[in-house]
Amino acid sequence: MKAGWEMKRLGDVCEVINGGTPKTGVNEYWDGWHLWITPAEMGKRQSPFVGDTERKITDLGLRNSSARMLPPYSVILSSRAPIGHLVINTDPMATNQGCKGLIPAKNLNYKFLYYYCVSIVDLLNLLGTGATFKELSGSKLKEVIIPIPPLPEQQRIVALLDEAFAAIATAKANAEKNLKNARALFDSYLNAVFAKRGDGWVEGRLGEIYDVRDGTHDSPQYQVSGYPLVTSKNLKRNGLFFDDVRLISEEDYKKINVRSAVNKGDVLLAMIGTIGNPTLVTIEPNFAIKNVALFKIPYGQCGAFLKYYLSSEWVISKMMNEAKGTTQKFVGLGYLRNFSINIPSLTTQYEIVERLDDLLVECNRLEAIYRQKLVALDELKKSMLHQAFTGEL
Repeated sequence: MKAGWEMKRLGDVCEVINGGTPKTGVNEYWDGWHLWITPAEMGKRQSPFVGDTERKITDLGLRNSSARMLPPYSVILSSRAPIGHLVINTDPMATNQGCKGLIPAKNLNYKFLYYYCVSIVDLLNLLGTGATFKELSGSKLKEVIIPIPPLPEQQRIVALLDEAFAAIATAKANAEKNLKNARALFDSYLNAVFAKRGDGWVEGRLGEIYDVRDGTHDSPQYQVSGYPLVTSKNLKRNGLFFDDVRLISEEDYKKINVRSAVNKGDVLLAMIGTIGNPTLVTIEPNFAIKNVALFKIPYGQCGAFLKYYLSSEWVISKMMNEAKGTTQKFVGLGYLRNFSINIPSLTTQYEIVERLDDLLVECNRLEAIYRQKLVALDELKKSMLHQAFTGEL
């Protein structure tokens, strides 16, 4: 620690203010002009500075609740659900009881306080208690130690962090844009392939070309051990995942697979909820399926071609628009069997699949690069914050 720095309790250099909520059933308490913020709204913010809020309370609401007005340039911390959202109010503002307001003393720069709180979010979460959800109490927050350099040094550190974080934000935005563009490149080409029928392509129905079935619609008893029961949630855009799969007995597994046994080379499609996410089965399966469509690929057809066709934007959009159900959308087996498809010769199918596979590999490579860059940028922010508050910046 540099000479001239002091270690203080937050309670010694800040006034810690609890929030409150006026009774929601009393109209006279709401739609006033006092700004009033919650953790949920804080989580939506991209900028640390807040000058307006979604909801406002009246003088009467303020007087008849435990909410208190914070002066401009206080630091507001969400202290539950979750712990760790942080904003700086540019105008007088109250909070609900899920927040703590930190009013810095004259010898503490508000932005220095903000950055320090950002750097210790993990610690603040460790200090939270509670079974249903963790909450950080005001008494524990006051005991948190903060390094306090002289005010000019605080201002110097803030200026360096402001400049660095602005550059990191720009780099992060560019990486996120490039990540999005990499996927858009593949989607654009995929959609172009299936947008219009080529020479020699024949129109048919899925049920005329493939053996279209579905899994069980019952709910077997789940087991501690047994066979995986794959549902729509296990089908993702980039494959089949067993992370949170439920297990069923061997008896139920065999019963389901009498009519809907999955084989390597088959194609699966989510029929309920998030409709789509077609997946080519590339492993020797030992699972059963529920609320999942099963396309068995006959000799002379290419399963990968069908997977890509079902992945195209116009197919998914059409299915979603024509799906039934209000609470949860679904497409039925009869609908899928009657769904139209334009299909070329087997040779052309394989040529299309090869081009799409190659492009997908390249797009995945680019996505991996940009994701790694985003991770590196987050690590850089943490490193700079650590240096700032240990006197190394």
